Parts: sequence; structure tokens; C-alpha cells
Amino acid sequence: MTPLPRDIADLPNLATTTGRAGPVRSKRPVYVDFLPPCNDACPAGENCQEWLRLAKTGDPHAAWRQIVRDNPMPAIHGRVCYHPCETACNRGDLDAPISIHAVERYLGDLAIKEGWKFDKPRYNTGYKVLVVGAGPAGLSCAYHLARLGHEVTIRDAGQKPGGMMRYGIPEYRLPRDVVDAEIARIEEMGVRIETSSRIDDLLAAQRAGGFDAVFIAVGAGRSRHIDIPSIDAGRMIDAVDFLRDATSGGPAPVVGRRVAIYGAGNTAMDAARTARRLGAEEAVIVYRRTQEQMPAHEEELDEAVAEGVKTNWLRTITAGEGEDFQVEIMELDENGRAVGTGKFEKLQADSLILAVGQDAETDFLRKIPGLRFEHDVVDVDPTTMMTDVPGIFAGGDAAPSARTVTISVGHGKRAARQIDLWLNRQREDQPERHPIVHFDDLNLWYFGNNPRRQQSELDVEQRFEGFEEVVRGLEPEQAVYEACRCLSCGNCIECDGCLGSCPEDAVIKLGPGKRYRYDYDKCTGCQTCADQCPVHAIVMVAE
Repeated sequence: MTPLPRDIADLPNLATTTGRAGPVRSKRPVYVDFLPPCNDACPAGENCQEWLRLAKTGDPHAAWRQIVRDNPMPAIHGRVCYHPCETACNRGDLDAPISIHAVERYLGDLAIKEGWKFDKPRYNTGYKVLVVGAGPAGLSCAYHLARLGHEVTIRDAGQKPGGMMRYGIPEYRLPRDVVDAEIARIEEMGVRIETSSRIDDLLAAQRAGGFDAVFIAVGAGRSRHIDIPSIDAGRMIDAVDFLRDATSGGPAPVVGRRVAIYGAGNTAMDAARTARRLGAEEAVIVYRRTQEQMPAHEEELDEAVAEGVKTNWLRTITAGEGEDFQVEIMELDENGRAVGTGKFEKLQADSLILAVGQDAETDFLRKIPGLRFEHDVVDVDPTTMMTDVPGIFAGGDAAPSARTVTISVGHGKRAARQIDLWLNRQREDQPERHPIVHFDDLNLWYFGNNPRRQQSELDVEQRFEGFEEVVRGLEPEQAVYEACRCLSCGNCIECDGCLGSCPEDAVIKLGPGKRYRYDYDKCTGCQTCADQCPVHAIVMVAE
């Protein structure tokens, strides 16, 4: 039988006729599972379409089980992931994307409330793996390694595990009890986490512990510094230290009545919003480029502006000037780069929070022979996540990548798989990639216009009273409603359309959850079933 097409664009060449076929069948229908764009876009590799399907059947526990096959921290991700799955969602071209992150958060929160646990490993391989760093990459890698039967120890320099999830993301976005609950679940399955355990000599630590492999997952917790002439050092605050102090439960940092934040990344937005909660009446973002060029996600800026944070684009701070700051006005040249104009203005502020970027804390690795670096991160094979030193892997903020929680979790999962293969001296056979189903591939007659459910938010006036979580979760009926909005792109939804449209009764229904099969003795290849399929889960292939 002819293999399935590798790209949906090839399908018209395989199915060019409609209606009743001739006496000799030239093609036959085949049920397929194509790749939904949400799954393709998820950095953690979640099967979003499948767990949404399970959620809408009224089985949230099964949906949660499906998520944690790939991602052990759905309650965290439902809050802090920038949900590229929703950007890719085909439903966005119909009315609005599925609120995938909100349903994931609902399932993650329900799991915490109900006390759902991970299954403990059924066997022990005898291999020991050291994970350096208890942030999202390290926790993810440890979880997946433990599922594979390996003995895992995480060592982290912090007093508590979580990395930048705990010390870099403010509580109004990510409550600490959520972080604690999802990490505790990983520990309960057998992962050992040693905090306040800084490693200075990795190879010595590996030898002393008898570890067969190492995964480096240190975070980007060191702020970059810039020299600004004539500024009192006491008025300059490091953004990472500022956020860590504000979230650690100790004395709140003193920022004054007016605060300037130098930089426009996500850390800068968090610093500005945190400063407002600590009493600053005015917080202003200063950035040398335009809003379109800022590294922060647009929704982070929107939330900051909603809380009264001001923005000052195309500006750079050049010096202190008494109690003020000297700011040069910038402009874009013909190549889109920001250049100075020689024109200056004053900015009044009691303190300046520096948020101009962060580096991974990888200095302790520089003494390892053969290890290569790209600036502050470790060079790795992008497929295997292994460094040039056999048995030493790296991911998350410690490897070349965009720095988000979800990307780090994806790195941890991939590294765990590759570490397992390396320990067992196996090679991975890459499965054939299924074609992605796009909006134009769907038969939209089947789907109505169903507005997206919005998460409620804490009133702006109440936000400055503390660090109460701003964005609220969905109610159970809202979560099920959102899951039901999923178009199930490329995957059968058992709508019975093929069953009802077949003029030869060649479609056989197998029962709930089992889909259908064809009786090819009856099928004439007329293509009616494929033409009507709303989700593009049937293709015609040549005999």
C-alpha cells in the first residue's frame, strides 16, 4: 500500500475526484492522525490536542495524566508559560484561540487540590544521575529520568528549590504554594533534592557521588551590569537581586517614591510591577529601542501599563545629574539600530533598577577540559543536549536558547531521554514527522462561533495592597467549555460524518473511543467521507 503523504500539500495529487467512483478503485480512504499546530508549537512537547480531548469528555484526571507524561508542572505552566500553542491555534482564525494555558492551569490546580500523585518508578536501573540546578530544566530532567528508573539527585545553591520560578517570578504571577506543591510531587516519586549545595568542582562532585551522567541546569541568575558615570551606587539596584529580595519573605527593598527601570525585558516588567507594590508611586521603563523591539512579551507590557507603569522608548541613561538622571534621546538609523541624537533630557527618580539582561552562572564549569562555551552558556549538541565531554549534558538557561520556563522544561525532557539512551548505549530512531494541519485544511461548516472564556483578574486598585495573585483560574464548567472549543485538528472526533456520508455503508463504527474502520470490499473510493471530514482526519491514498 502506498505510504501516507508527508505533507498535506501533497494530498490534492492523491485525491482529485469526487462523487461515485468507477468500477475499479484507484484510491482508498485512510484514517490518520496528523499534527495539530498547538502540539507542534509547544516547547515542552505536550500533546495539547489529546489532553484537551480528555478534558472535554469529563475525565480531568486522565487529562492531567496526559499532560504530565511530558510536563510535570502544569499548574506552574498554566500561569507563566507564554503559550505559543495559542498563537499557533487554528481556532484563532475562526474566532479566538483556545485558552489552552487556562485549561492546563485548571487541571494543574485540581491535581493539587485532589492530591493526585505521580506513579513511582517500577524498577531501578542502577544508574545514578546528578542534576545541577533545581529550576524548571533540572526538575523536568530529574522527573523524566526518575520515570525511566534512574536514581536522581538534584543539587542547588538556593535555600529552596525552584530556581527563577521561586526567586525571579513574583508571587502575583506565581504563588509559592503552587511551586512548593508541584516540586513536592516530584520529590515524592523518589527524586532527591539537596538545597544550599553549591558545586564548585563538577568533576570532583561526580566522582565522589558515583554519578554515571550529569545534567547542568543552572539558571541565568546573574544580572549584567553597565557603568553609568556620576550615579551614586546606592541608588542603583540589581533587578534579579531586587526580585529575589522582594519574594524571599525578608525585609522589602526600599525603592523610593519614583523608580526608573532600565531595560524592557520580562524581568524589567516584573521589577516595575513589584516596585509599585512596594510603594513606588511612579515606575517608568526606560529603553533605548522601540516598543516593537523590546524583548518582553507584549502581554507583560500590557499588564504593567494597566498597573500604571509608564514607558520611555528610544531613551538611554548616560549619567547621573544630582538627584536626576541624564537621558539621551535615541533614533533608529536606516538599519533599524538605535543611535544617539546628542539631545538630552532629565529624568527624576529616587532609584534605578538595572534590568539589562542576565547571564547563566556557569563560571564553575570553566575548569572542565574540553567543555566549550558560547559566551555565558555551554555549547551542546542541539539534538542530544550533550556537551563535548561525554556524559555531561546541559539545558535550560545553561544552553543556547530563549529563556522561558517552558523551553527549559522541554530541554529537561529531551535531555532525560538522551541521557537514558547514552547510559544504555542506544541510538534514537527519529520517528517520521506527521504533517501539520492548517486552518484551510479544515471543513469549518461543522464548527460554530463560540466566544473564548476569559480569566477574571484582581481589580487594579487591590493589586498594590500586596502580592495577591492577579489572574484567576477558570471554573470547572468554563474549563470544559474551553476544551470543547478545540477543533481537534487532524485527529478524529467521532462525529459520525464519515459514517453518515458513505453511500456504500463501508464505514464501520467501533464504539466510543475506538473510532472507525473501513470495509474495503464495499468501498468504491468515492472520497465522500474525506471531503466532509471536519477535522481533516481522513486522506485518500493510491491503491
